[in-house]
Amino acid sequence: MSDEVKNDDVILDVRNLKMYFPKENNKLFSTKKKYIYAVDDVSFEIKRGETLGLVGESGCGKSTVVRAVDQLYKPTAGQVILEGHDITKLNAKKMLPVRQTMQMVFQDPYSSLDPRMTTAQIISEPLKIYREKGLLKISDAEIDQRVDHLMELVGLSKFFKHRFPHEFSGGQRQRIGIARALALKPKLILADEPVSALDVSIQAQILNLFKDIQKQMGLSYLFIAHDLAVIKYISDRIAVMYLGKIVEIADKDSLYSKPLHPYTQALLSAAPIPDPEIEAKRQRIILTGDVPSPDKQRPGCAFYDRCPCHMDKCKNSLPKLTPIDGKNSEHRVACFKVLEEMGIKTE
Repeated sequence: MSDEVKNDDVILDVRNLKMYFPKENNKLFSTKKKYIYAVDDVSFEIKRGETLGLVGESGCGKSTVVRAVDQLYKPTAGQVILEGHDITKLNAKKMLPVRQTMQMVFQDPYSSLDPRMTTAQIISEPLKIYREKGLLKISDAEIDQRVDHLMELVGLSKFFKHRFPHEFSGGQRQRIGIARALALKPKLILADEPVSALDVSIQAQILNLFKDIQKQMGLSYLFIAHDLAVIKYISDRIAVMYLGKIVEIADKDSLYSKPLHPYTQALLSAAPIPDPEIEAKRQRIILTGDVPSPDKQRPGCAFYDRCPCHMDKCKNSLPKLTPIDGKNSEHRVACFKVLEEMGIKTE
């Protein structure tokens, strides 16, 4: 397959992404390698100006997907095609120009900022690094102007730029992290649970900030969260992950009004509704058993042991993510029972 794939509408195309981590073998004479199958054959696209939300239980592989896309982890297999170019084959030096296009906002605003650096130093660091590498022509005066502009863009006074991270609240620190990610004028932001460590009232402010910046700069987002209300608010489309695989993907209205996969249905039923009458009447789906360990590859559906409506076929055959309404349908689901009930043939 060619390294270059032309599709002007799509900024990021992830194909068959796999991320396996070697596992220490405690058996004395065993030579068989064991792995943690953190991400196992994940595919999705992000269009320009779009927000794709990635949701699922803790440990399902969401953050690993983000780090593999950003090449912080080198994927075991698969392609990450950014603006038509497969970046999985690039070394660290060749990845530098790519990182101008794709930047990351981390989960913890406390540990992601260097406590010994001032706000101005933190935000300007990417600019200075790229200037040193000869990838950016910018003067010290222009860097100062960019820092002031970015601070005001994320809702911080430029008069605070000589303060250190410990002098800010959690929400303010995350604004600094966002400003740093925007310094190189990227087109794609990878947001790894950027509001999960913040108070609920502050979460709303940061989410609104993400939306405002997206409109102003025409950004695309891959947004990770485990909070269903957050994902619904920020996303255009949503992908649901379970044990390293995407089990359903659709636009947010379709997913929330008509979830198809049994896991998606259970996940949405667990989210509280702020209406006591509706909350009292609705039926909660309680899943039995625990999430299986990711150190084993199963021949069939990963959700088989916990699924309330599994069939014999599900145990040994793996359902593919299939469009439910024609070949180009945005709503896709990986479930034999759902597809058969809709009259869609499965292999």
